[in-house]
Amino acid sequence: MNKQKNMNASEHSSSETSQKELASGILKQAAYDLRRFHGATTQIERELYFDAYYWVISHDISWPFSFLNVCQLLGLESFALRDELLGDAAIGALGYWRRRCGRAARQLQSFLVRPFTYQFQESAAPTVNLAPVLD
Repeated sequence: MNKQKNMNASEHSSSETSQKELASGILKQAAYDLRRFHGATTQIERELYFDAYYWVISHDISWPFSFLNVCQLLGLESFALRDELLGDAAIGALGYWRRRCGRAARQLQSFLVRPFTYQFQESAAPTVNLAPVLD
């Protein structure tokens, strides 16, 4: 009996992991299609763009892998992610990578500056109260 419960628990965990991986893949593909085909000139590329676009803006929850259900499964805020995906699509691939590299550079800069800021605050000269000397 215990062995069967353990098998069912591991199957459930494996199934949940598979669903999250699939949901993540769908989301990544939509983000890619929105960026890559934003200024599409061929009919097929425009269809790929609009498929991703309508999937992102949809409020449908009847399909297990709808945008809102994917966000919920992955623990993501749908409104913020929707804004980010559509904003990234509007700036195109070059703008997207420029923005992404800028974010990474700012994070790296704050990471590198943090130890020095802390050390500077620690070694700052103690303040001396000069009020009694001046009286």
